[in-house]
Amino acid sequence: MQYIEMTGKQLVAVMEQDELNAFQLQSSGVEDDTIVRVNRQGDLEIRRREGWEVVGGLLGDFDKRVVQATGLDWAAPLD
Repeated sequence: MQYIEMTGKQLVAVMEQDELNAFQLQSSGVEDDTIVRVNRQGDLEIRRREGWEVVGGLLGDFDKRVVQATGLDWAAPLD
């Protein structure tokens, strides 16, 4: 599976109104410097001490928004 990693601050910049709101992100533990990632299906994951946890999802043209906001391309994690 391919992902793009970003900070919580970058995530907030790409979020749209019908996706997670600031309160939901904060209650999930997402802060400006939190490491998050999104896969091509739009699943949003937060990095916890012991691994990744799904906390929500992105909708619509999120792939273009994520690439534009981060300057990164989709990549598979190393095994």
